[in-house]
Amino acid sequence: MRQNAIFHETDIGPLTITAEDDHIIGIDFGVTSSANCVNVPIINEAFRQLSEYFAWKRKIFNLPLKFLGTDFQKSTWKALLKIPYGQTATYGDIARMIGKRKAYRAVGMACHRNPISIVIPCHRIIGASGNLTGYGGGISIKACLLGLEAKHTHGLL
Repeated sequence: MRQNAIFHETDIGPLTITAEDDHIIGIDFGVTSSANCVNVPIINEAFRQLSEYFAWKRKIFNLPLKFLGTDFQKSTWKALLKIPYGQTATYGDIARMIGKRKAYRAVGMACHRNPISIVIPCHRIIGASGNLTGYGGGISIKACLLGLEAKHTHGLL
């Protein structure tokens, strides 16, 4: 297994995109120490799709993903992928989706450990009260992503 990581500047700051072979395994906020300058086609494709997302030209990502985590985390991340662009869900909603209705706190921890930010849309998770909850990139970036999606829900890929 060969891993490569490259960082790119985006509208919300630098993102480091990591691939293992031909699959995306990580999108992290900021520049990580593993970032290198190798030209990797799948990372370039991920950056292209993220650029389209930020330019309101894409709402569905089409990338090969590889989930590195526990079975519970993987089931949570797969459920997050089902939250439509421009919509939100709660930790409890996701717990019910995966058949573990009382596991909302564990869902929160799985969201906290989401390795593929934005593409696995944990930014679409809000608290049961409707308030924004924690986010790896910070609440201001979460609000920015939700605002971007709320304003541009029609006519996209």
